[in-house]
Amino acid sequence: MSGEIEQPSAGDDDLADMIAEFDTGKRSPTGVSTQILWGVPIAWALFQLWYVFPVPYIFNVGLFNSTEARSIHLAFAIFLAFLAFPAFKTSPRAYISLMDWVLAFIGAASAAYIFIIYRALAERPGLLTIEDVVFSVVGILIVLEATCRALGSPLMIVAIVFMIYSFGGAHMPEIIAHQGPSLKKGMSHYLLTTEGVFGVALGA
Repeated sequence: MSGEIEQPSAGDDDLADMIAEFDTGKRSPTGVSTQILWGVPIAWALFQLWYVFPVPYIFNVGLFNSTEARSIHLAFAIFLAFLAFPAFKTSPRAYISLMDWVLAFIGAASAAYIFIIYRALAERPGLLTIEDVVFSVVGILIVLEATCRALGSPLMIVAIVFMIYSFGGAHMPEIIAHQGPSLKKGMSHYLLTTEGVFGVALGA
């Protein structure tokens, strides 16, 4: 043994940088923004603990069904995605831009929409209002952007391709053609039921 300490390779540095990016969310803001990026995940974790804790069931308070819990869970995730991950490589890292704050709140509201109007949706299954469709379309666009920021563009592109196939089925080659859903039916499937965004994967 030579006793010399092995120097880290360039590959090790790249791996360390990648891990650091996921740990810090690719941003290192200061001031109130830092406290929010610490506080929101803690609130998110506390919500998850409350959801599985027996106390709400014992005292019959603060109960959420699985759909409501998934809606709140996604609202936390999208809010953090826009605050922690910048849109471009050239985007500022030392602070959170006003646009990202706006998108974070719009995204959280869109994700929480099904929780906010859950009883109304349950009373009119399949009968969507204009507000339902608008929130659903905005929600899908926000989810795609948040996915791109947090996980990269490939997953977002795959989702877009399948959505194009879904809505453009009537214009596809005959062998793969289909009638395709209306905008209302598609949005209902994607963001207002447990068959799309709020499906098993999110529940897990």
